[in-house]
Amino acid sequence: MQTHLSEHARGLPRAEEAERILRSCVHCGFCNATCPTYQLLGDELDGPRGRIYQIKQVLEGEPATAQVQQHLDRCLSCRNCETTCPSGVQYHNLLDIGRAEVDRQVPRPAGQRWLRLGLRQLAAHPAAFRAALALGQTLRPLVPAALQAKLPANALPALARPTRQHPRRVLMLEGCVQPGLAPGTNAAAARVLDRLGISVVAASAGCCGAIDYHLDHQAQGLARARHNIDAWWPALQAGAEAIVQTASGCGAFIQDYAHLLRDDPAYAAKAQVVSERALDLAQVLAREPLGALTLSEAPRLAFHSPCTLQHALRQGGQTEALLRRLGFHLTGVADAHLCCGSAGTYSLTQPALARQLRDQKLAALESGQPALIATANIGCQSHLNSAGRTPVLHWVEVLERALMG
Repeated sequence: MQTHLSEHARGLPRAEEAERILRSCVHCGFCNATCPTYQLLGDELDGPRGRIYQIKQVLEGEPATAQVQQHLDRCLSCRNCETTCPSGVQYHNLLDIGRAEVDRQVPRPAGQRWLRLGLRQLAAHPAAFRAALALGQTLRPLVPAALQAKLPANALPALARPTRQHPRRVLMLEGCVQPGLAPGTNAAAARVLDRLGISVVAASAGCCGAIDYHLDHQAQGLARARHNIDAWWPALQAGAEAIVQTASGCGAFIQDYAHLLRDDPAYAAKAQVVSERALDLAQVLAREPLGALTLSEAPRLAFHSPCTLQHALRQGGQTEALLRRLGFHLTGVADAHLCCGSAGTYSLTQPALARQLRDQKLAALESGQPALIATANIGCQSHLNSAGRTPVLHWVEVLERALMG
């Protein structure tokens, strides 16, 4: 695509990257065929090709508008279009660049600003999030219906973590909202790893930075990335094999550290190592002998593969293969590549679209009449559970239940 950036755009920190991405797009439109919002709305401007064109116009000097901002906000950042694209267009990086410039030009209404600030403040501080969650559960009848559905009714308790120390060690990102919404997930992961002779080492890492980065505060998101690198670095130098995530959304952002910090002289090399060592839990288990994981029962499952697992981490089909290898029966899921509508904070910033996508996804997941739905990301788990239908759990909690009978 022929591109002529404006003088202002050429001064942006990622101007060369934006121009390279724009020039790689041949405007074929294959991306629209797998874009969830284009399929729902049927508007060219609500598909990847249209959004690329709008970003191009802004970077070429056309003034940004609230309508352009809305079209970019409606993007789920699911990256399905990147999996589909024959030209390898790095759409998510262009979207980050375009959103930052549009948000600079178009001030958001007060309601949007407060919502985004509240989400960043709560989600990135686990203690504050747990306190708000407890208050919401206590005052459930008074909570607005949209938020009420997000409150977990029956979160599994976090059982004790293993105390044995093994020669093999990994780090684990605890996450921001997961300890409050699903406190048993990371504990179950630690116990499963313990059965395989792998210890989880504690490290004082915080939020991965994704929520800040994608809610109008990219600088803060990168600051959190640097903090985490500093927290993990001593353990990595001491022999920790990997940084394990049980939330694929966090994993996708950590794997982007190398790209986002590539021009930072103090962090570029370390960020590269961290991104290479960041692994989804299923990746870790898949390369281990699994004789120590013998199931006592094997419920019939449908697996929801999060977009971050499929399209960002490029691990589509890997967790399903692991679960089958362990002995689970997985039902078929039509259009498994499509987003459930969670997309980080999207289900709160774009609730109407998110509910439509959720209900479509649940219809596909429930078509095989599974006893449970398993997934690999706390956002998807919470969003799908908000419908109050088939229970949704992280697959490692399903695995541990099956191991214990």
